[in-house]
Amino acid sequence: MSFPNPFTPGAGHPPPYLAGREDEKHEFARLLEQETILDNLVLTGLRGIGKTVLLDQFRPLAMTRHWLWVGSDLSESSSVDEERLATRLLTDLAVATSGIEVTSGHSTIGFGRASAGPRYESLDYDSLRGIYNQTPGLVSDKLKRVFEVVWDVISTLDAPIPGIVFAYDEVQNMSDHPERQQFPLALLLDIFQSIQRRGIRFLLVLAGLPTLFSKLVDARTFAERMFRVVFLKRLDEHHSREAILRPIAVKQCPVQIDDQSLRAIIGNAGGYPYFIQFICREVYDAFLSNFQRTQRYGSVPLAEITRKLDADFFAGRWNRVTDRQRDLLYIIAALESSEDEFTVAEIVERSRTLGGKPFSSSHVNQMLGALVSSGLVYKNRHGRYSFAVPLFGSFVLRQMSAGA
Repeated sequence: MSFPNPFTPGAGHPPPYLAGREDEKHEFARLLEQETILDNLVLTGLRGIGKTVLLDQFRPLAMTRHWLWVGSDLSESSSVDEERLATRLLTDLAVATSGIEVTSGHSTIGFGRASAGPRYESLDYDSLRGIYNQTPGLVSDKLKRVFEVVWDVISTLDAPIPGIVFAYDEVQNMSDHPERQQFPLALLLDIFQSIQRRGIRFLLVLAGLPTLFSKLVDARTFAERMFRVVFLKRLDEHHSREAILRPIAVKQCPVQIDDQSLRAIIGNAGGYPYFIQFICREVYDAFLSNFQRTQRYGSVPLAEITRKLDADFFAGRWNRVTDRQRDLLYIIAALESSEDEFTVAEIVERSRTLGGKPFSSSHVNQMLGALVSSGLVYKNRHGRYSFAVPLFGSFVLRQMSAGA
């Protein structure tokens, strides 16, 4: 009998069952209950931890409470300058508001002179862009005016809309550009802080890698008080089991996973949802193939799956690293705390015990800066470092053992 593989590894692909994120969903629901928006949300964590998937789960939670949802990925092109960010915000907002009709009684809209009877317009892109272009001042003044007009309309509808969620992913890509006098990230924070102080219930939800929050604070120090930061952690054993077993607990599913196989999968996935999906997809196909040939499932082919995971997920990043950076990464991977946090002093000390040319503190600082820029390492606000790629330390040790 043919049966589709239920597991879905991929960038942002929803898993067949989302395990272990109830607390985060409750926290988002709490933010929607704010009478005045005091706390926005930063959703952060390593790659493969499920930020994009969870952000997608927030959308129906907001919409069932009648909030509008605005959002997309914020690519680097969106932060080239302030005008491009404005275009991004107006475009996304128009998707959510274009179906809303407004009467000429809303004098603040400025769609022209009132006619003898009610005249209807929609808050489509052309209307929003018209308000933006007609407003004098800086980009921030123009965007604030657009947001004020939209709020004036949606808060006075017969069935009022409680607010709008502006949800953006990959926000770590945004940057200010002082050398060009362009500050799109600071602009984004300024606008939302300003309109929220006026009672406009537009909630900002930003998702990205662990470097995101420090970038926000660097752009505007008040960001520390503006956001509730939720760092997605690895799934514990219970929720890892749920993520594995729930998708195959369907009628007539031809594959079953015993406790030994389950423990092997959990141990190698490390609690990361992406790795659970990746390994389970390979296990499912292997078990189904074995069963069709021998009427037995066989054992989990961990060596083969690990080799494929290395090639598909890690190798591209490893190939961009210089030889001397690889030496440093090996030293970091050899630390007991490599999958947690590490310091410059720990790296320097370890380099003296492993043989080869040791590293000085200044050299480690310089190289860690390069690895941060390449997205392999990040620095937290307490001056400690971590791998930005999950289970990267284990991969490095495998490469060194293989002489790669």
